[in-house]
Amino acid sequence: MIRAICCVPVSPLRAEPSHRSEMVSQLIFGECCEILEEGKDSWSKIRGSFDGYEGWCQSGQLTEIDEPEYDNGNALTPDWVSSLEYNGHPMMVPMGAVLTAMKNGRAHWRKNQVHFKGKTWEPSAAGRDAKSIRQLTYKFLNTPYLWGGKTVFGADCSGFVQSVFRFMNIPLLRDASQQATQGEAVGFLEETKTGDLAFFDNEEGKITHVGILLSPHEIIHSSVKVRIDKIDNMGIVRSDSFQRTHHLRIIKRILPEPQEAVRPKDR
Repeated sequence: MIRAICCVPVSPLRAEPSHRSEMVSQLIFGECCEILEEGKDSWSKIRGSFDGYEGWCQSGQLTEIDEPEYDNGNALTPDWVSSLEYNGHPMMVPMGAVLTAMKNGRAHWRKNQVHFKGKTWEPSAAGRDAKSIRQLTYKFLNTPYLWGGKTVFGADCSGFVQSVFRFMNIPLLRDASQQATQGEAVGFLEETKTGDLAFFDNEEGKITHVGILLSPHEIIHSSVKVRIDKIDNMGIVRSDSFQRTHHLRIIKRILPEPQEAVRPKDR
């Protein structure tokens, strides 16, 4: 098995080995993967280590790493944009970049060297109380909707949700229909807590959308952009136009009991 790591700020993950192909997800700097197949024209089929999602990315946007470095550590960058050095050259990475195998601000991925001296976020110590969840989701507000995206510069509904929960050390699957299989069902909106997930279906009954409940009456989700709208037992009502946009199917509770929040620290 060939192990690799994303060595660019964001690498598009495509359904087929072509720039014209649908972007199904992304790899963010520092995310690890397994290379499943080497294709033509410098494309690699990979499986992400975090969520098991498969797709094609350009081989040059990955670099091979050794087993001791693979998935070693899960600290994230908490700022919208952070600066680091990669092989002595500056690189800007988005919020959520993974500081894999980092020790005292430095990492060595075979021949490649990473130097980072900014703030870090330890997901295992993140708060899961209502205030902490709101503060975390608000960092994504106004992020444009982007099919296959999962960063503050563009995210689809499930990519937004997955990224938020990663900051709380909760691994979620990639697509909304997959995420709907996780957690415990909540019977009524009145019984929900901040951080519960609401799933929505289309006319055929397929789960096509997901958002994070802020209260029994408010939801934050990616639709056109990451926004806060109203929700009732029928579904989502846009706060600006009062138009009904999504039909509520099921509510799931993913988070365990809340714990104390900690602030990001300097590395």
